Amino acid sequence: MGQSATHRAIDAVWRIESARLIAGLTRIVRDVAVAEDLAQDAFVAALQQWPDTGIPDKPGAWLMTTAKRRGIDALRRRIALERKHALIGRELEILSQLDQGDLVTEIDDVSDDLLRLVFMTCHPVLSLQARVALTLRLLGGLSTPEIARAFLVSEGTVAQRIVRAKRTLAEARVPFELPGRDELAERLSAVLAVIYLVFNEGYAATAGEHWTRPALCDDALRLGRILAALMPGEGEVQGLLALMELQASRLRARVGPDGEPVLLADQDRTRWDHLLVQRGLAGLQRAEQLSGALGPYTLQAAIAACHAQARSVSETDWPRVVALYDALAALTDSPVVELNRAVAVTMAYGPEAGLELVDSLANEPALRAYHLLPSVRGDILVRLGRHAEARQEFERAAGLCTNDRERELLLSRAVACGA
Repeated sequence: MGQSATHRAIDAVWRIESARLIAGLTRIVRDVAVAEDLAQDAFVAALQQWPDTGIPDKPGAWLMTTAKRRGIDALRRRIALERKHALIGRELEILSQLDQGDLVTEIDDVSDDLLRLVFMTCHPVLSLQARVALTLRLLGGLSTPEIARAFLVSEGTVAQRIVRAKRTLAEARVPFELPGRDELAERLSAVLAVIYLVFNEGYAATAGEHWTRPALCDDALRLGRILAALMPGEGEVQGLLALMELQASRLRARVGPDGEPVLLADQDRTRWDHLLVQRGLAGLQRAEQLSGALGPYTLQAAIAACHAQARSVSETDWPRVVALYDALAALTDSPVVELNRAVAVTMAYGPEAGLELVDSLANEPALRAYHLLPSVRGDILVRLGRHAEARQEFERAAGLCTNDRERELLLSRAVACGA
């Protein structure tokens, strides 16, 4: 294997093993920043040694062994320099944990460690932006430049978010443990929100020159699959994974040959990934079996399933989609959900009924700068033959839109109304 091929293989190993490695080390050293430093040291050692020695049969165990040894060496040096007895006592305790057992064994309790790391990176003491950056870094295995490119911010901004997040966790003494039963639901909701935010940014980018960023969707799917494997009995976890798989099945058909957006009604459904559709439908079935009352992610997955099972927009079971949005709106009390429900009502019961619902949302503060409100209204007005009004709505939507490709689409629809 050539050196470049070896480096690509090492990068792939890092993506697979880094989260488990950092989680196992965090359990031992009780500091996620120190754990990541040790993991990075092991990765550098792999880059230096594996091109000559070859990739080991158990790369995860090799990385853990190397990280532990680096940790032992670093702690011994610090203990030799420090004279504060309290600090020495704590570091000797960590040293004994690093030094115990056979260093070439696999990581112990990896599932529990990963689950603890998930809840730590999404802890409510952190801002949402910090949770996203730290989760992608520690669990997704993404580098700082990769995260920066994905969210169109500078590398310095991402680096600061990650450093501050780790410092905040340390200063707040956030324990490396699972939340108690009384706070599990709320904490799990925060974890799911972070993963879905990452997915949505890949599925419909809020800004920039690309309408989709499939790599981000892949990262969110990987995180969702990790969580679903760690919490197989949680219906909403299974529901979120099903939702993302069903939506990701359309990614290839969502863009044209030049990267232009292709709306649902115009998509070539033969280009949908039918393996992902089947995985999503099976996941939805698991979620429904696990849940008493369906949660918001499972309901959204059920809506996505209506689209996935229809051969065309006209053959979609729109009354069922409306009923599912009714249930989702009752759970979330979200104006965005109400807007999506208005689209379904338009398709099921006619544009007049849909327009009435959209107009009832005109004064919602949360939708005031939301470009999809005038966009949806413009689409309904086209169906009613009110093209001059529709043109104004598409132009207003384009003015609010921050994604270059979507703005171009909205302006072209405005021009079409004028024609």
